[in-house]
Amino acid sequence: MRTSHRVAGLFAAALTVAAAACGPTHAGATGGADPFAGQKLYVDPQSPAAENARSMRRSNPHDAAELDKIAHAPQAHWFGDWNSTDQVKSTVARRGRTIHDAGALPVFVVYDIPERDCNGYSGGGAPSPAAYRTWIRNFTAGVGTGRAAIVLEPDALAMMDCLSAADQATRLSLLRYAVQTLTSHPRTAVYVDAGHSGWIPADQMAVRLREADVADARGFSLNVSNFDRTGVERSYGHDIAAAVGDKHFVIDTSRNGRGSNGDWCNPPGRALGTRPISATGDASVDAYLWIKRPGDSDGACNGGPAAGQWWNDYAIGLAERAAY
Repeated sequence: MRTSHRVAGLFAAALTVAAAACGPTHAGATGGADPFAGQKLYVDPQSPAAENARSMRRSNPHDAAELDKIAHAPQAHWFGDWNSTDQVKSTVARRGRTIHDAGALPVFVVYDIPERDCNGYSGGGAPSPAAYRTWIRNFTAGVGTGRAAIVLEPDALAMMDCLSAADQATRLSLLRYAVQTLTSHPRTAVYVDAGHSGWIPADQMAVRLREADVADARGFSLNVSNFDRTGVERSYGHDIAAAVGDKHFVIDTSRNGRGSNGDWCNPPGRALGTRPISATGDASVDAYLWIKRPGDSDGACNGGPAAGQWWNDYAIGLAERAAY
């Protein structure tokens, strides 16, 4: 995103949703019932915001109260190349058990595509296509047969222009492989990331989503780690959905309370957006989520630490400027 580029945090807290009484069929997971509808949201009590708020409760009650705005909201849990191929199955399974034991739905982010972030602040990913396929198989095995929702590879489609034609074809094949592998578990709902409204025109993104096999996914995700206002993203999502079989989508509202100022990396003056909620009032929008963890740096820019590192001052500023 060279207008408003998303960079992921490395260790985000879990977004979870209370499980429903009976599981969907495979068709339900990919294109039927909304996996978030009517569900309660689960908050990770060990998130950085929660830990910092506890440590500051007496010494700085104002800042602790601001951090509570983040600590009390669910956020997605990210997996990528920091989870080795040998360990990702057990790591995902362990996290999933914790969430399921709480009667909730894991919501995970897959972030391991080769040549990730075009070697930018969040560069990395699997070292080869073969390694990625193995990692995805192991990740899927860790998810298991219980309910789960997956945001698949933020930026991978929107950033394809930095790749050669051959590498673009490879990336699309890997995304198709990931969709097919993940949805082999019928209770896994997959949202293929589609960037944001200020990046790729809706008709072009629709083409990319179709080539990435969005037809077999629940839908797509928008505004991940970005700042665009919810209404703008919703309109963009409707334009895409109309071109991809009326697929559903989710929107990251974690930091869009004041919209975008055109800067993608730790922009000043931003604010927390709408709290995570499944009752969006829009039949096409399954949920407003905090996929990006507010407080994680976008990179070594605008005074921030390295990408993915917790930045307490930035988190407090986002919370102070929130409308609530």
